[in-house]
Amino acid sequence: MSLTIQAARLWDSILELAQIGGTPDGGVSRLTLTALDREARDLFTRWVAAAGCQVAIDPIGNMFARREGREADAAPVLVGSHLDTQPSGGKFDGIYGVMAGLEIIRTLNDRGIETKRPIEVVNWTNEEGSRFAPVMMGSAVYAGARGLKETLATVDRNGISVADALNEIGYAGDADLSNRPIHACLEAHIEQGPVLEQKGVPIGIVTGGYGLRWFDIDIHGRESHAGTTPMGLRQDALVAAAEIISKLTAMAIRFEPEARITIGDLSIAPGSRNTVPGHVQLKVDARHPEAAVLDQIEQEITTLCREVQSGRGTRTEIVKVADNAPVRFSAEVIAQLREAAQAIDAPAIDLVSGAGHDAFHVARIAPAGMVFVPCAGGLSHTPLESATPEDLALGCEVLYRAVLALANT
Repeated sequence: MSLTIQAARLWDSILELAQIGGTPDGGVSRLTLTALDREARDLFTRWVAAAGCQVAIDPIGNMFARREGREADAAPVLVGSHLDTQPSGGKFDGIYGVMAGLEIIRTLNDRGIETKRPIEVVNWTNEEGSRFAPVMMGSAVYAGARGLKETLATVDRNGISVADALNEIGYAGDADLSNRPIHACLEAHIEQGPVLEQKGVPIGIVTGGYGLRWFDIDIHGRESHAGTTPMGLRQDALVAAAEIISKLTAMAIRFEPEARITIGDLSIAPGSRNTVPGHVQLKVDARHPEAAVLDQIEQEITTLCREVQSGRGTRTEIVKVADNAPVRFSAEVIAQLREAAQAIDAPAIDLVSGAGHDAFHVARIAPAGMVFVPCAGGLSHTPLESATPEDLALGCEVLYRAVLALANT
């Protein structure tokens, strides 16, 4: 099949960007709003400027690289993703979506195509949520799902606020881009799961996404000497945490096949081998495509924590730090993506995304959709994350054709 976009240019851009924060094991560690994030943003700025785009930055640091259309006042088509990574991430998660947007602009320039509507390539701030919680922070603020003031005040583990971090890297913008009409928002991404690879299909048309809730569970026990405190007299926060983890896992199995419950981080205090732990914090990620089931999971988390603390003599606090409802994407955007795949004879299937994406937030204020391409072994959030140049190019071609069609309606 013949491609319009330049596959080699797309691949080279991804690899060049991967050098910023590149790790010896082939991954990328580029946390949001760090010096490395600034380097990536600076490189992106140079690339889009060379492509004739003007960059606007809003107060949460979202970047919008605008290619003007014939009708300057027409609602734009947004296309993009994010440049930040996990602490031990890969080359493609998020980065592919931004580079695909850049490749679309470059291709339009190569072919001398003027669109009716402006097209804006977006880099959303802090999609990963690894340094600052919650996940998908920049798009949440943009879409009105979170307040700007409270988000800027959010701090990382070192007590550095989002506002201070933005100022430190020079990406605290002042562009007021909220409350404006958006014609459509599209995002390309690696699947981050095994379905496309297992089915041998190169394109996934994403019809919606799982709901997500994050909880911080703090378990308070009593520190005491490991050698002198009898087992039956202990208020061991870690033992209580282990019981909670076991019950959370059993709960997820009861709600299979759609439920996902993960304990992705655990901290223990005081962290001494010969002291009974007095405090443990669990960071819990719960997902399901139905809001009613998420409600039930949340209620059961509260109930099981109460049961454990009663039996262990501990005290438990639960704070919900993120609550993203299940998403249904625009029928019009989905149709355009399907039509684009059919036009180049690219096999495609519909998928619901278990991972969260910035397009989920934007879908609440504008028509949105996504296209997935396979990743090796379904692996993501790891240096082992891998995708082929051919699949990445095919996904970008589908995205290009859908963006072009929407930008001319």
